[in-house]
Amino acid sequence: MIKKVMSPLRIIAILAMVAVVAFAVPAQSKNLKIGFSMALTGPLAGAGKAALIAMQIWKDDINKKGGLLGRKVDFVFYDDATSPSKVPGIYSKLLNVDKVDLVVSSYGTNEISPAMPIIMRKGLVFMSLFGLAVNDKFNYDRYFQIMPAGPIPKDDWSRGFFNLAMAQSPKPKSIALLAEDADFALSAVAGARRHAKRLGMKIVYDKTFPFGSPDVTSVMRAIKAANADLVYVGSYPGGSVGLVKAANELGLKAKMFGGGMVGLQFAGIQKNLGPMLNGIVNYDFWVPEPTLNFPGVKEFLKKYQAGAKGKGVDPFGHYLPPYAYAYLQVLGDAVTAVGSLDQKKIAAYIHKTTFTTVVGPVKFAKNGEWAKTRTLQVQFRDVKANNIGQFNKPGKRIVLYPSSVKSGSIKYPYKQ
Repeated sequence: MIKKVMSPLRIIAILAMVAVVAFAVPAQSKNLKIGFSMALTGPLAGAGKAALIAMQIWKDDINKKGGLLGRKVDFVFYDDATSPSKVPGIYSKLLNVDKVDLVVSSYGTNEISPAMPIIMRKGLVFMSLFGLAVNDKFNYDRYFQIMPAGPIPKDDWSRGFFNLAMAQSPKPKSIALLAEDADFALSAVAGARRHAKRLGMKIVYDKTFPFGSPDVTSVMRAIKAANADLVYVGSYPGGSVGLVKAANELGLKAKMFGGGMVGLQFAGIQKNLGPMLNGIVNYDFWVPEPTLNFPGVKEFLKKYQAGAKGKGVDPFGHYLPPYAYAYLQVLGDAVTAVGSLDQKKIAAYIHKTTFTTVVGPVKFAKNGEWAKTRTLQVQFRDVKANNIGQFNKPGKRIVLYPSSVKSGSIKYPYKQ
């Protein structure tokens, strides 16, 4: 039997075809890159690092399922140092140099807003992590916010606080308003101011204090002197801690105190303040009350708590981490459903869909905020000193609002 021998030209042609295939396959199967900035240093570093742990859990989970569109997911991220001025440069690099496929936001209002113009010019879907009313000034139809503020975010943020107050007898008649001089806090207090005016309440104090101010005792002294029925505060962690300590030291008398104080959700701060927290009514997003046991949330928190050990972050991860996982759940589910990275189609799908996430069902309004508010109002109860473990159990942060997840009734008026 005579064997046919291929000519040199035939061999070269076959090798050329193999080379074309070899170069073509990686172009279709290379990893899918999601880019973002994150606060890994600076005032919000603790929260940013906790968010990153949660995001990496999602990445591991999705890659175990085969990734997105048949491609393994990678993250490309940079530290924005909790500095808004760094954000535009980071997103420009992500899009123009790193050539990421998808983007999500950093943590917090101050770091989300500066990214918006760049994202909008590229026409990208932008899932954002805890920005209050960012889209009010941009009206971008591909922006989506995982924080459950509600369709009118500035007003929905404090709506529960005022609903609770006005349900009491006698009704409160006066209010003191205080905002730290930063976007989130100013927006939160702006909504509270509108509610107070709508309800005909007398505003007896309405001021700001510098962002990151080391001493707020004089501010609290002025608030105490105003003798308001309600004290509504918008503040970041350092300011929140100082104000609670000052209220305790000076013996603040009010029917309700709290509102929009960031930091009181973190276990380390809760341990630090201990019984000084008792009676405060403040916003939150997830607490270990039985009414918030959504499918998958306990399994996620178990992974988070294992991953958080020894990393200097919140050990329980109740506040931000479930939502950092969920905003990637929403994006991943939308990409999978659309079957491509077509940003217009992904945005359209997100607008029309109710998503199943570890923080419960998520449906977005036209402006990218939640279609219905689920900003919790919780009251600290029976908090003991020097016991961080108590905050990982029910009964210390009672959910007062909204009624759909209520776990108890308010103790009124406020007292330690």
